[in-house]
Amino acid sequence: MTDMTERNRTENPEGETPQTRKPSRRGGGDPATRGRTTIADGVVEKIAGLAARDVLGVHAMGSGLSRTFGAVRDRVPGGSKSVARGVKAEVGEVQTALDLEIVVEYRVSIADVARAVRENVITAVERMTGLEVVEVNIAVSDVKLPDEEDEEPESRLQ
Repeated sequence: MTDMTERNRTENPEGETPQTRKPSRRGGGDPATRGRTTIADGVVEKIAGLAARDVLGVHAMGSGLSRTFGAVRDRVPGGSKSVARGVKAEVGEVQTALDLEIVVEYRVSIADVARAVRENVITAVERMTGLEVVEVNIAVSDVKLPDEEDEEPESRLQ
């Protein structure tokens, strides 16, 4: 073995040897920085869907067609309600963007409902995921009239 090879094994670039090196924690560095966390689009979609439904004035999520298919799926034994219906997320490493499609109650201010949905969704997603929400686009696809029969009653979490 050459002298250079032996030196590379026992001394790091700062000139420290195993005998002069300060003891470090096992694995080195802050445990919170060891590894990577990835968050699936579906996770962000569920969080956003639940947060949007919590806003007063939001009757339902999704287009009429998706709500109809969802109502059928919900009635099938073993089927589960899709809390992400009407939500589409694009998740990057540190940021996310969301598109929501909502149905509002008649006589509410659409601008106020959209603002409240945006605030609630951003707060929930950022708090739970740590991702920065760069935009929340809201499409109002319908208005629920007082005398219309519900295709699918959506329960609001209290």
